[in-house]
This record gives sequence, C-alpha cells and structure tokens, in this order.
Amino acid sequence: MKPVNNDTIVRQLHWRYATKKFDPSRKIGPDDWQTLEQALIYAPSSYGLQPWKFFVVTDPAVRAKLHPVSWNQAQILDASHLVVFAVKKNLGAADVDRYLNRIAEVRGVSLESLEAFKGHMLSSLKKPVEEVNAWCTRQVYIALGFFLSAAAMLGIDACPMEGFQPDRYDEILGLTKLGYGATVLGAAGYRAANDQAVKLPKVRFKVEDVVANVKV
Repeated sequence: MKPVNNDTIVRQLHWRYATKKFDPSRKIGPDDWQTLEQALIYAPSSYGLQPWKFFVVTDPAVRAKLHPVSWNQAQILDASHLVVFAVKKNLGAADVDRYLNRIAEVRGVSLESLEAFKGHMLSSLKKPVEEVNAWCTRQVYIALGFFLSAAAMLGIDACPMEGFQPDRYDEILGLTKLGYGATVLGAAGYRAANDQAVKLPKVRFKVEDVVANVKV
C-alpha cells in the first residue's frame, strides 16, 4: 500500500516550516483535526507504552494565561490549536498494568500470556526515577514528529515550541495533579500572509553530509 507518492512527501516536507505568524481567523476543520489526533494516537513508543498525554488548548481565555509564560510568543494566541505534549511522570507498575489490560482488550489475549512482556517492561522501570522520566520524555518527541509530519501532509502549518515555562503550564493547566508534565508544544493552524519566515530558503545540510551508509 502506497497512498502517497514520493514526490508528494518530499514536497510537503519541504513546504513546511516552523510557522512564526499564524492567521488567527483561520481554523483547522474538524475532519483535519481528527486526522491529526489520529496521527498522535499512532505515534510509536518504546514497548508501545505511550507515556504521554496530549492536552489541546483552544479556549482563548486559557491561551491568554499561557501567553506570558511562553515568552509572549504570538503563536500561543493566534494558532488554531495549541497542543501541550505532556510526559507521564514517574511511570510505574500501574501504568504497565493499564497498558497490558488494553492489549488484552484489543488483541483478545489473556493477561497471563503477557507475563513475560510485563517482566521486560517492569525491568526497564527499575532505573532511578530521573532516568525513567528522561526516557519517557524522549518518547514524547517521537509523537511531536508524527504530529508535524501529518500536519505537513495535510497542508496545515505547525510550529514546535520549547520556549515556555513548563512548571507554569503544569500549574495553569493542572497537569501535576494528573501526573503529567508539560514537555513541548505544537502550535497548528495556517500561516499568516505577512509571515516573513516563509520567504526564507530552507537551510539543510546536503544528504551526504548527514546520511552515512555504514559498511563493515
């Protein structure tokens, strides 16, 4: 199955850029947004554990509170949708059990048949909590990549953002009490006509400078 041709993929990835100015009058339609949500759902993670949650902020009042703790960046207010990619803090046995229950439900298998898999996951979680949290955080960035790529395929603009105060986001959105921590943002919508950044040529190293074919 090859639903998208090679030229389309390359063209859309070249077309996308980290949008600096969004058109606040344009909103992502419900069908396209549902597709972006599905892209997040299908993002891979180690063991398939999905140590994350995606908090979608569209309420202008909430955005107004987040704006000053995001270094007053315009995307926070003007993008159609703002996604807060949050990591599940202190992942533990309860999270593993929740995932195993979901596997049993979806695949129609017994929990007993998953005991070996459970052991592998629990062994990974025996590391110091700081290491586990860091490991989970890296998984969240995989989901961000899926989100940005899917948006590009749909002709939707997006901007990954780390310029914000995570602790204040946790406080404003009540993430800490839910066991999550804001990690990175994804603003999505449509570029403003006067966004000067779109006129800048995309600067990337040549393929041979960053892709190495290893031979033994």
